[in-house]
Amino acid sequence: MQPEETAQVQQVSLLTIFLVFLKVGAFTIGGGYAMLPVIQREVVHRKKWLDQSVFLDSLIVTQSIPGPLALNNAIIIGQRLRGFSGGLIAALGVITPPILVILAVASFLFPYFRHNIYVQAVFYGLRPAVVALITAAALNLARELLRGWGSAILTAVLLAASLLFEIHPIAIMLGGGLIGLVIFWKWKV
Repeated sequence: MQPEETAQVQQVSLLTIFLVFLKVGAFTIGGGYAMLPVIQREVVHRKKWLDQSVFLDSLIVTQSIPGPLALNNAIIIGQRLRGFSGGLIAALGVITPPILVILAVASFLFPYFRHNIYVQAVFYGLRPAVVALITAAALNLARELLRGWGSAILTAVLLAASLLFEIHPIAIMLGGGLIGLVIFWKWKV
């Protein structure tokens, strides 16, 4: 971390980190991939806690470790801002709304509404909306992460391999990393 970053980072309160990630968790439907544009908007564009390249690097790390994408990303960003306590507070912020909603739905609402045709219709409408949000996040990431034809071709090859041969995601990640090491190391991307 650069010295000027440290001065800015120390000014971010734990309460602010918690509230930002609470907002992300409360107003994002569709899970981790749908949360990425919201997290990016909050931490890169609105709060300016991270620049775009640092955010994208955190996504690469997030994708490489086990666990829920949005939670891992929140922990990495919170930790970068305020160390262990920042990571913990960011995690609590992003998971609190979904946990409360799941508890409420499972305990009170689901037994009464599971056979309701209106509720079922809403969920049928939400499915395409979630797919749209995930697709938008993927396209935005592709636009920002893919640099040049080599990256685009490698993405297409790995996507085809994943879809056609149902290769495990870990193998895709390892394969992409190894191919990148062999092909792209000389360009010092």
